[in-house]
Amino acid sequence: MDRHPFRIIFMGTPEFAVPTLEALIQGPDEIIAVITQPDRPKGRSKTPVPPPIKSLANKYGIDLYQPEKIRSPEFLTTLRSYDPDLIVVAAYGRILPETIIELPRHGCINVHGSLLPRHRGAAPIQWSIIRGDAEVGVTIMQMDKGMDTGDILVKASITPEPEETSGTLFPKIARLGSHTLMDTLDMLAQGGMAMIGQDDKEATSAPMLRKDDGLIDWSKSGHEIDCLIRGLDPWPTAFSFFEGRKFQFFRPEVVHQSSTRRPGTLLRADGEGLLIATGDTCLLIKDIKMEGKRRMAVADFLNGWPLEPGSVFGPRNE
Repeated sequence: MDRHPFRIIFMGTPEFAVPTLEALIQGPDEIIAVITQPDRPKGRSKTPVPPPIKSLANKYGIDLYQPEKIRSPEFLTTLRSYDPDLIVVAAYGRILPETIIELPRHGCINVHGSLLPRHRGAAPIQWSIIRGDAEVGVTIMQMDKGMDTGDILVKASITPEPEETSGTLFPKIARLGSHTLMDTLDMLAQGGMAMIGQDDKEATSAPMLRKDDGLIDWSKSGHEIDCLIRGLDPWPTAFSFFEGRKFQFFRPEVVHQSSTRRPGTLLRADGEGLLIATGDTCLLIKDIKMEGKRRMAVADFLNGWPLEPGSVFGPRNE
C-alpha cells in the first residue's frame, strides 16, 4: 500500500531478528540506522563473531552501531541525531532505558516471540514449548520501562506441531513476527490503532535458560518431560546421568503405557529407541548423545554402547 514512510531505527541481534529487518528493508519505510550487540568471541579459538544482524546491515550499507553501553550520553546523542519516527526492536538482548524508549515520535515497538502476557522474558519461544502451549505466536507491543509489560498492538498465533522443538519453531515465529510487524506499521501509518493493556494476573515468566535447567526429573509426567526435551532442543538440551556419564535426549514420544518401575528406569532398548519410565506414562527416546560423542539415533548408539533394561537414569550423585 502507498503510505508515508516512517524513519526507523532497528535494534536486534540474533538470527530471530533477521526476517524482521529484511522485511523492513524491502518495505516502504526508511531504515536509517541499525543497532546490534558487539561481536562476541565464540568457539575454542575465541574468535570474535559478528551477530547476524550486523552482516545484513552491512550488506545493504545501513549505518551500523554496536555500543557496549547503550545508556551513555554519547550513544543517546547519536540516536537523537537521526531524528527517528520509530524504533523497532526484535531480540536486541538488552533492556532499553526510558531515555531511548521515549526518544522517537511514536515510541519503540517490540516484536516479542510469545502471546503476551504469557512468557515475558528472554526465552519466550523455548518456554512456550516447555509449558506445553497449544497455541504459540508473536506480539507486537508498545514498549515501556517494564519487562515486556507494554500495551499490545497486534497478536498473531500458530499451532505448533506435535514434535515441534525450539529449533524448528524459532524460524516460524521469526517469519510470523516479520509479517505481523509490517501489517502493524501499515495500520499505524493509517492514523493509529487501539492498544490493549496487558492483564498482569495472566502473566508468566520466560527467564533466560541455563544449562542446569535441562536436568530431567523423571518423577514428572511423560508429557512434562516430553515438552522439556523439545523446548531445550537444540540448546541447552535436556539430560540425565547413568554410571557417571551425561546423556542428552532428543526426539521424545509419549507412550501411554504405565509402569510400576522407578521413574528413570530403562524398560527397553532397541531399534525404536529407549523406553524409560516416568511419573505416569513412559517416554520413548529416539535420539541420544552421550558425553564426548556426537548425537545419533538410538539404534546406531546401541551398536557400540549397549544399555541394559533395568538401568536407571538420574542425577549425577546417584
